[in-house]
Amino acid sequence: MNAAPSAVVRPGQRPQARSPAQTWAQLREVASRRYQSAGPFAWRFAHGKLGLDPVFRHLVQSGLLPAGAHVLDIGCGQGLLASLLRAVTDTAAHQGWPPDWGPPPQGCRVTGIDLSHREIERARQALESRAFASGGTSFDRFVCGDLRTWDFPACEVVVILDVLHYMGRSDQDDVLGRACRALRPGGRLLLRVGDGQARTGFRFGQWVDWLVARVRGYDVSPFHGRTLAEWRQALERQGFEVEPRPMSQGTPFANVLLVARRTHEDAAVPAPSPDKELNR
Repeated sequence: MNAAPSAVVRPGQRPQARSPAQTWAQLREVASRRYQSAGPFAWRFAHGKLGLDPVFRHLVQSGLLPAGAHVLDIGCGQGLLASLLRAVTDTAAHQGWPPDWGPPPQGCRVTGIDLSHREIERARQALESRAFASGGTSFDRFVCGDLRTWDFPACEVVVILDVLHYMGRSDQDDVLGRACRALRPGGRLLLRVGDGQARTGFRFGQWVDWLVARVRGYDVSPFHGRTLAEWRQALERQGFEVEPRPMSQGTPFANVLLVARRTHEDAAVPAPSPDKELNR
């Protein structure tokens, strides 16, 4: 699939707005193309994931990610969200943005953590190496580590997509509490989970996650789900206001995106730790 030709935008000229379908096709193409240097599997996964999973399009069109935010991507995999946000910055600046979408999340900086060394290497090869090779600077960092013990840096947004069901409930609660404390005032947590009450879709999602985990070399089983009501209660105990949004459109799953905003602004927020963010 070839990218649509770029419109020429002269200095001082405002880019013309494009249709949502055109903009998303361009973002998908640009974001997935970066992974060609990381091998055919990485490119195919990125292209397929962006085409089939509704959460990524929702994140960029909904205004949930503020421009210039520091985004902590917990369970980042090969860094697909970071690649997509880079594509947003390029596309919005040069080719316009659909007027019925929220403000484009331009200039975001991503810190990603994942347990898989293989996935982190793909992220670094596709995103960090390309920036340095072109003489630029990569503001995104990818850390191989255990999210249960790694200190989260201060940030405006925490993103956790389809991760917490791989650990026990006490660890889930601990991660949510530390995510809350890492958020700066006004920050938000974007957490996607499966609704255990929707039995058919939830069980199918569990089976698919188990299969994908085995294929990608993870020695885990996604057996620690909760109902939507239980997830809301867990977040509210940590001081969040919670808004659920269905997030399995076009799929057989029972996924929900929980948009959680900090309500306890007096919670302790750790100072940014460059050493930990740059830990390689």
